[in-house]
Amino acid sequence: MNILTKKNNWLVIVNLHAGSGRCKSDWHEIKKLLDTSSLKTTISFTDEPNSAIKITHNAIENDGIKNIIIVGGDGTMNEVVNGIFKQKRYKTDEINLGLITVGTGNDWGRHYGLPTDYAEMIKIIETGKKFTQDVGSVSYSNTEKKQIRYFVNIAGMGFDALVAKKTNVSKKNGHGGLLVYLINLIHGLFQYVSTHISIAASGNEVCNEEVFSMSIGICKYNGGGMMQLPKAISDDGLLDVTVIKKTSKFTVIKNIKNLYDGSFIKMKEVETFTGSDFEINANPPESLYLETDGESLGHSPLFFKIVPKAITLFVGKNFINT
Repeated sequence: MNILTKKNNWLVIVNLHAGSGRCKSDWHEIKKLLDTSSLKTTISFTDEPNSAIKITHNAIENDGIKNIIIVGGDGTMNEVVNGIFKQKRYKTDEINLGLITVGTGNDWGRHYGLPTDYAEMIKIIETGKKFTQDVGSVSYSNTEKKQIRYFVNIAGMGFDALVAKKTNVSKKNGHGGLLVYLINLIHGLFQYVSTHISIAASGNEVCNEEVFSMSIGICKYNGGGMMQLPKAISDDGLLDVTVIKKTSKFTVIKNIKNLYDGSFIKMKEVETFTGSDFEINANPPESLYLETDGESLGHSPLFFKIVPKAITLFVGKNFINT
């Protein structure tokens, strides 16, 4: 019998490139902590973009693995989740996820109040409580093909997607962190042009105008701690949406600090709403790009749906979903 099929065994998926190389430098410490923990682990390293999808899919489908620890950032987490949805052996909520965050943003872990100390993260996996959250799915266009991506945090469009794309380029060049994100945000302000989009919720139009940026998702944070969806509850069966309408560069810069406590939604240029499905179109379609959980994807037309209570993870005992 394959070792991964044994009860209580964990597959550890490691992205050494996460955190702009931080994972590589910290891996020896993390490995030592795992070795001295109560967890029985088998380790697999990612070697290229999207390889965590393949590793996850194969481990579940072929080996019957049901416990996975992600050592990486939000992008690695997103790949693992998409691997879970690709497999057909188990229901998606039967797979248990533990998270050791070493990425640039770590916004998924921030939503759940996960600690930054590696030993404490591992302790949560050993003794923490399980929580099952919703998942979003989005159909988008890329190289003239329709594709589907699942996400567990936030999808961004417009200016948000531009900043994510610039930040991903910076990461590939070995530069990451909050400062790099803020620099890309400021530079992007002088490149981005607001896009005219239409948004329909369950077939009913809720927005049709020039939009600066838009976020839709399950949890509260992205961009390294920006509270883009401050009212999000991650198991309520609804997608939260924040739309920032066309505004001046000065207004954006003046309100950057308000992104970190969610108070920016009080601006007259901001609208929020919830729903189970959304259709988003732009003219031309290529003018509205998409990112999910920080990963740059394709462009409109975009079709979002909620998958209720579909992913199970370990959270701290004091986590309250409000």
